[in-house]
Amino acid sequence: MFAKQIVSEAEMHGFCARIVDLQDVVDNDDFHVAATHQNGGDEDEDAALLRATLAHPRYRDDHDAENAGDAAASADSNGHHKLQNQRSKALFFMATYGEGEPTDNAQQFVDIMKIKSGISNIYKFGTEIHGDGTMSASASSGSICLGDDNDGAKEAAAAADGRRDTNFLHDIDYAVFGLGNMQYEHYNNMGRFIDAALEQCGARRVAPIGLGNDDDDLEGDFETWKDNVLWPALMGRYVKKGAMKKATVENGEGGKKTAALPPCPYTVEYLQTAAVGITSSPDSSIQTSSKHYSQAVDCPVVASRELRDPSDPGSTIHMEIDISKHMDTMKYTTADNLGILPKNDDATVKAVADALNFDLDRVFHLLPSNNDNIKKDGGGSAESSSSKHTLPFPTPCTVRECLERYCDLTGPPRRSDLKQLAPYAQNDMDRKALLRMSSKEGKAEYKEKIIEAHVGIADIVTRLCTSIVCPLEHFIMVCPRLQPRYYTISSSSTVYPTTIHITLAVLETEKKVAGAAGGGVFRGLCSGYLAGLKNGDLIRAFVRESTFRLPKQVGRPVIMFGPGTGIAPMRAILQERSHGRKNGVEHGASILYFGCKNRTMDYIYRDELELLRDEGTLTELHLAFSREQNHKVYVQNLLAQRAAETWRLIHDEMASIFVCGAVEMGADVDHTLQDIILEQGGMSREKAKAYLDKMAMAGRFIQELWS
Repeated sequence: MFAKQIVSEAEMHGFCARIVDLQDVVDNDDFHVAATHQNGGDEDEDAALLRATLAHPRYRDDHDAENAGDAAASADSNGHHKLQNQRSKALFFMATYGEGEPTDNAQQFVDIMKIKSGISNIYKFGTEIHGDGTMSASASSGSICLGDDNDGAKEAAAAADGRRDTNFLHDIDYAVFGLGNMQYEHYNNMGRFIDAALEQCGARRVAPIGLGNDDDDLEGDFETWKDNVLWPALMGRYVKKGAMKKATVENGEGGKKTAALPPCPYTVEYLQTAAVGITSSPDSSIQTSSKHYSQAVDCPVVASRELRDPSDPGSTIHMEIDISKHMDTMKYTTADNLGILPKNDDATVKAVADALNFDLDRVFHLLPSNNDNIKKDGGGSAESSSSKHTLPFPTPCTVRECLERYCDLTGPPRRSDLKQLAPYAQNDMDRKALLRMSSKEGKAEYKEKIIEAHVGIADIVTRLCTSIVCPLEHFIMVCPRLQPRYYTISSSSTVYPTTIHITLAVLETEKKVAGAAGGGVFRGLCSGYLAGLKNGDLIRAFVRESTFRLPKQVGRPVIMFGPGTGIAPMRAILQERSHGRKNGVEHGASILYFGCKNRTMDYIYRDELELLRDEGTLTELHLAFSREQNHKVYVQNLLAQRAAETWRLIHDEMASIFVCGAVEMGADVDHTLQDIILEQGGMSREKAKAYLDKMAMAGRFIQELWS
């Protein structure tokens, strides 16, 4: 989304830009030859491809404007600049997932940068404030590996055998924007790491790092950084005075109305119904970020039941899914994650199709556009339109399946999505309303009318801005993709190898109108979809590896915190340990802290937990019922009461700690553990935190949290 904005604005600022998925940076067949040539086969292949892609001569420019004279002086007899006076420029958008980890498509890139930069601990970053008020990420003491960091043994070995390379990206100019959420402890960790790692590899930072907070106003943070930091820095360094092209695109409100459609990176080719059997889009043509659409398989629901008491107005569902016909792709390990691809309901799909005059039964093939103007939009350059990973989902499919499975029709669109929709509004009032809410000045109105009212794209095109006329390929470009929802698997793969269990809370919240309640009830898309399924109905799903893993030394204790649906991985772990005990495997203590409102209303899996306790698998069961007394009691309060015993378990017996649930709960448990380490271990707050960090790096303190 943000990359598309940069591409769309690049030409008016004097630049050309293309978008590259980070997975493609280390998976680029086009640059295999260049990689071998540039590195002589000495570097490992992934690192060679990374360098070949970022520093390929095709994408290099002459020296920056301030050194233009030096660059000119280095021209050869034919007037061509020498390669060493040319540099590549790259802008990195780095999202932080989970507990400070990279997204799936960035994992290989991050692994390479860890080795090449010599940064052993990617969780120790601060933001250095410079004298001019700008920022850069800085690694804390001990994060840069110089061969003496025990926690960074692999990186120390890399430095020793020469893989650490301070000249690796010496001809790259870069800037980084991080996407994170301040509720999480390792806020924007990946953005900070890459900003520091690129510098350690010899690249030149040309603009201070930008940090976006999705807990507040991610788009506002990006726009402020883009307009006030990035473009001024790039233009001041690279664009000679008077060389910038004048913008030819009107800004919408107050500008000239044009009937021309915006450039689109896709073309729709409608097929005869009988042609559904045509070869589908190869996996190599699908965007890396959409690979889950191709990986997911259809599995039947075989059991579903309500876990809460009827007296509780909320709903938590236990569901079992049969994977026996897909053991090649759906085999899982205890406490892995299950990704589920939800569906928009039939009524919403039909309403959107009617509003935009789409025929739901038409079959189409989505192809990359050959439009040369594509370079002015989010699809990258025209050159890239024929390259790999250009399509957002597999086709052929029906229009119904496109709207049902691939388009997010009910989630609140971002302000940038409203801006993209505006040109398709035929009515001036509709167009101006969309542009107003997409602007910086319209943030308050956007929050009230879109976020708090739970308005989605479907609401906009069917009842709020009904003058929108949008061809299918353009709607696919503008509408956000429908993303998978992840649930931590609540079953043991040893006990239930052909079945996956999940535990889900059905999200229901009241919509607000003009800042007050009364707009009806909003139901979560995926949880609402799952709640409506019956036995035999199919779910499209895939397995993703989780961070939860039982200690290899089975004799070590585990301390688990799983209030509410956070019980899911703990249930799986306890099933695994129960199975081991019944087969003669002696394990260490299993201690569970569970919390809910009231034991008679939402004490889920009560019978199972008490049975596990009675049979001896669950050594201790600590229950926090927050609403059963005048003062609220939570799992962290019970933990604080057992400080001495907890310290003995984690320090003397090397216990592992697992935490699953809401971010706020996770932060409270983390702080309470620090208090225990501080008091019982006689440490300072800083050392107590470092103690927990070391446990996390060793895989003994694992958190899976959600906001």
